[in-house]
Amino acid sequence: MSHQLAASPARPSGLVVTGGLIGTAVVAVALNAVIAAIAHAAGASDDFEALQLPAYAVLTGFGVVVSAAAWAIIRARSARPARLLRTLVPAVVIVSLIPDIMVGVSDSRPGTSWGAVIALMVMHVAVTAVAVPAYLRFLPLPADQD
Repeated sequence: MSHQLAASPARPSGLVVTGGLIGTAVVAVALNAVIAAIAHAAGASDDFEALQLPAYAVLTGFGVVVSAAAWAIIRARSARPARLLRTLVPAVVIVSLIPDIMVGVSDSRPGTSWGAVIALMVMHVAVTAVAVPAYLRFLPLPADQD
């Protein structure tokens, strides 16, 4: 019986999950700040609004919360959440890059360059790289389902 308890860790409390998601957003915003700073140092224009802290901080926080909600819904309703998420997470990241590519192609925003657009794309991947391990910790998937 103790073996069964060890195989099924207790789910974190609502306060722990909330704190974990706030921490995830903070880490993701900090990582995006580093990416933006590198992009600016490499020549991306300060006029490119998407690489300014107010713009990416809000969108990063929103993305962490919305994707956590989607993760929680999939965790609760899917017969095989891990399997679904292994397909869905990369697909969503790829789809999220399409608007960035469209910005690069249109070149209509002030300060647009491919360097800036690539930085945005790296930000999407970075947020995913921070969020998925956090979700696995704070919104764990059932151990007996794959």
